Amino acid sequence: MYFAALLARTEVGWEASDTDLDDVETLSDLTDLAREATTDDDTVLAYIEQEDTWFGIVRVDGEDDPRIYVSDAAAAARSSYGEMLLTDELLGRTPEDDDVLADLDLDGTEEGEPYREDQDDDTYDSGDPDGRAGAGPLGDGGLLADLGVGEGELRALRPGDALGEIAEVLGASEVLEAVR
Repeated sequence: MYFAALLARTEVGWEASDTDLDDVETLSDLTDLAREATTDDDTVLAYIEQEDTWFGIVRVDGEDDPRIYVSDAAAAARSSYGEMLLTDELLGRTPEDDDVLADLDLDGTEEGEPYREDQDDDTYDSGDPDGRAGAGPLGDGGLLADLGVGEGELRALRPGDALGEIAEVLGASEVLEAVR
């Protein structure tokens, strides 16, 4: 189960809205959704959380590239919304050339044995074939520093509590409670 919300800074303070991610397939889609939440080029924070396992924040400031933070990259890599946040750039990968892959005779077992239904899920990580999304935080830990949540505080936040604590620092607790 996922929870997603947008916090948009306006002239009068922060506005919160819960967000349906059914039509969001890429980071670009999420960035567009965030930009639609404000009439100006103000800051918008997109927050995604999965069942108290991991959370991710995407900060969009006008037309600037989005800044991303994920609390647990390995856990996020195992979910569709998490994979959306774990871009090649964030993981330090270069995009693979699809033409080169199409020419290879890959039968799906090059990375080892295929996944079996009776296999312990802890031994199978479908979301991170390069092994670069290790357990723990990944991304721009300073994306909220100018808003009052430094990198140390952000890394100390736990899923389930993170959005409420961030909203409290921003002075947006009341508007967030209205959408929860």
